[in-house]
Amino acid sequence: MHRFPHNDEGQGLVEYALILVLVAVVVIVILALLGPAIGNIFSNIIDSLNTAA
Repeated sequence: MHRFPHNDEGQGLVEYALILVLVAVVVIVILALLGPAIGNIFSNIIDSLNTAA
């Protein structure tokens, strides 16, 4: 039976990378879903500022 050396040094880095990837995916999904709505809000604000001037 072969035993691998107990090495936890890279495990923390992998966990941080997985969390970072998960956060990035969540942000991308939220922006994909809410992007057009946010764009419309900014367009309405700009239109309001242009008509008021």
